[in-house]
Amino acid sequence: MNNLYLFLAGLMAGMILFQAALNAPTIFKVYSEEQAGPFLRAIFPKLFLNVAVLSLIGVVLSVIGDRLSLQILFFVSFLLMSISYLIVPATNKARDEGRDKSFKYLHLLSVILTLLTLVLCLIILVVT
Repeated sequence: MNNLYLFLAGLMAGMILFQAALNAPTIFKVYSEEQAGPFLRAIFPKLFLNVAVLSLIGVVLSVIGDRLSLQILFFVSFLLMSISYLIVPATNKARDEGRDKSFKYLHLLSVILTLLTLVLCLIILVVT
């Protein structure tokens, strides 16, 4: 069962790192903001949703495996990614309406939640 926890946490961490460290910066270097925006609006909700689903699978597996610490870590990851997913429409709307302060706040919130999820994944990798 430990291998499944490691696989899930590693997959989640890899997805977050790939998107944040490679995909998004590269897209902004290659395309203009007007071209990059629609792609990033399509890909980030998928990232948040996929990591949330993987976290939920981790919760179920850690309940079956009777690993309370992992249950908590996977559940918190699920909550953080669910919040990130749910604020996407408000973030996009703020951007579209030129409400820069609201957009920056919501974007920063999603970045912080994603980084916290990454940290939780790394903790799972260490404690497993």
